[in-house]
Amino acid sequence: MIAPHNHSKAQPTLVALFASDVHLRASLPKTSQAFFAFLKTQVPQAKQLFLLGDLFEYWAGDDDIVDDYNQKIVDALRAVNETGTEIFWIAGNRDFLIGDLFAEATGAQLLPDPSVITLAGKQIVIAHGDAQCTDDVAYIAFRNQVRQTAWQTQFLNMPLTQRKAIIEGMRKDSKMEQKGKSLAIMDVNQAAIEKLFSESSAKIMIHGHTHRPAIHQHGQTTRYVLPDWDCDVGITELARGGWLALYDNGEFVSYQFDGTRIGTPSEAS
Repeated sequence: MIAPHNHSKAQPTLVALFASDVHLRASLPKTSQAFFAFLKTQVPQAKQLFLLGDLFEYWAGDDDIVDDYNQKIVDALRAVNETGTEIFWIAGNRDFLIGDLFAEATGAQLLPDPSVITLAGKQIVIAHGDAQCTDDVAYIAFRNQVRQTAWQTQFLNMPLTQRKAIIEGMRKDSKMEQKGKSLAIMDVNQAAIEKLFSESSAKIMIHGHTHRPAIHQHGQTTRYVLPDWDCDVGITELARGGWLALYDNGEFVSYQFDGTRIGTPSEAS
């Protein structure tokens, strides 16, 4: 059970929470439970929640909201929004078909990838992170194809069962392809990161996708990489997941999925 953070009046106020790569699906009940606990105990304390992609393992289209499991997630997000926490969404490589019906059902505001936001006096560029993995040429070509409006329109006109079958095939193919790729190829490209910093004029970047949580400092810039979630791992593996919190004094703090505070990184200037 996640214990809420108790902040006295003298302590800073929680402004925003950032999470990504939860990869929710019914076959991972412990991960689902951890995320629901996060929404219930942590998120209501924040003014804003930013979900930076791959909340779902896959999303076949907004007509799949009626699925019992998906409806539970939609209802949980709507409940958070109704308590007063704004929800912002950036699509990931697994759930880029999220659309206006999902946004209306949850109360989430859909943002382009990347987006620049200003919070606690800091300009921050947020992204899912897959577009910056430019060394993976085959993936970038695939990404460019499926993000086209014409491709998505054609795909979404297929029956839902057919779409799910196609996605399942894509997932299997992706897993096979990843076995032959190096970790370096599947990570972000430094030149792409520097370009995003330059174009956004931000000194702070937050993204997910790579499943390699870290804090990277390059000169005056700081890049936070969010963790993926998996609380249903085997006996020899450790459960993982968590989020990044921003307080009104400009402090960033990382937390594990169980609410344990990981640390307070140095701030970017």
